Formats: sequence, C-alpha cells, structure tokens
Amino acid sequence: MKRIVALFLISLIVYSCSTVPITGRKRMNFVSDAKVLPTSFAQYSGFLRENTLSTNVEKTNEIKEVGSRISKAVDRFMRANDMEAEAKSYRWEFNLIEDETVNAWCMPGGKVVFYTGILPIAANTDGIAAIMGHEVAHAFAKHGQERMSSGMVQQGLGMGLQIYTGLAIKDPKQAAMFNMAYGVGSQLGMLKFSRTHETEADRLGLVFMLMAGYNGTEASEVWVRMSQRAGGQAPPEFMSTHPTNQRRIADLRAYLPEAKILAKKFNAQTN
Repeated sequence: MKRIVALFLISLIVYSCSTVPITGRKRMNFVSDAKVLPTSFAQYSGFLRENTLSTNVEKTNEIKEVGSRISKAVDRFMRANDMEAEAKSYRWEFNLIEDETVNAWCMPGGKVVFYTGILPIAANTDGIAAIMGHEVAHAFAKHGQERMSSGMVQQGLGMGLQIYTGLAIKDPKQAAMFNMAYGVGSQLGMLKFSRTHETEADRLGLVFMLMAGYNGTEASEVWVRMSQRAGGQAPPEFMSTHPTNQRRIADLRAYLPEAKILAKKFNAQTN
C-alpha cells in the first residue's frame, strides 16, 4: 500500500510539473484555470458586495492606475513569451477597501484588493507599486492554484498513510502518534511552501514594478516600514507563512541589480 501511494504521488507530480516563468522554479499544478477562475471571479464580486469601497477618490484612482500599469507590463511579457492564452484569461481588477487591516491580496485571475490600512506602509506611489507588483506576481505565478494542488496531494497522502498505518501498525497508540507526526510535519511543510511563494512574489513583483517604470528601491523600503510598525516582533521564521521582514529587506536589496537587468530585457522584448 505504501509503495502504491508513493508511486501514484510521484506519477501525479511528474505529470503536473511546470515551470514558473522568469524564476524558473518547478511547480506542481494540476488545477485548471477553467475550474479555478470562475469561482475566483465570483468570490471577488461577492467580497466587493459585502465590503466597503473607499470613498477616497484620489487614492482609489492611484491604486487603479498603478495596477493598470503593472498588469499591462505583465500582459506584454506574456504575449511576447508564448503565453497569449494565459494573458487572455486574466481579468485584472483593482479596488481599495475601507478597512484598517494592513494587507493586500490577489485572487487567481488578477483580482486585487488593497486595504486602506496598508497605505501608510506603502507611503508613496512607488511603495504602492511594490505591494501591487508582489500581489500581481502571486496571480502570474499561479500560487493559488499550486497551493490548491499541494493541498489535494497532502489530503491524498494523509488518507494513504492512515490506511497504511492501520494495516502495518497494530498498536493504536503508535498509529495515532505516526499520524500526528505526519500532521505536524505537513503543516510546517506548507508554511515553508508559503514562504517560497512569498519570496518568489517579492522578486517577480520587483521586476514587474520596474518594467512599469516605478522606483525599485521602494520594494525593500516597504518592508523597512513594515518592520518598524511591528516593532521587530515576529514569530520564528520556521513557524511563519512569510519570511522575516529583515530577510525580505536583504533579499530585495540584493536582487535589485538583477531585477533591473531583467526588466530592461523584458521591456526590450515587448517594444
């Protein structure tokens, strides 16, 4: 049984493996856009109906303008790199929600929300572009679909292990301990998986904001301000879904020279 489960999972992963453009990271995704995007769009519409749009016209227009410029840069990249079908599937939309939550997010297919609470961290238009680039990158790299795929594999593996332990481990207490160990291990594995996505979105977002003509130095400064707001308090990185603020600051500063080269290269391809 253990061998059967392992062979099934290996076959599934190999079959569904693809590469994230630009970063070259191998990803597992067997959840089709045809299944995910209609649900994503419907949920986004429902969210907008149930939450309050900001009445700050100036900031709302700024969010929409920055989002438009960055999404157009991404669209040009995709169409210049044999990704026209994917480019057509996105339905980019950018809204500012009146809420003190310090957050922004993007659903599969390009549906972005900024909360007014994150605007002080953004601080300026380039800061907004840094956050926007990061969120757009999540959609571009299909992180949502990848996490769904990983969750499905985890669920299947967990069921397989339960069957195996029930057959191979006679002591119920030992079986319970084995399953508990798997549960803890898989949870921490998912956290690391999320940190991988966050770092990838940071780097892709930096390239995208540069392609759209914004100042890339603000990408790291956003996290400087985020760190100052948090007062340096954060959970241990291995227990967090995100890299530490200091790690993100260092990584973005180190990656900026390469990001500038890539942005120039990709803009040259699309002109």
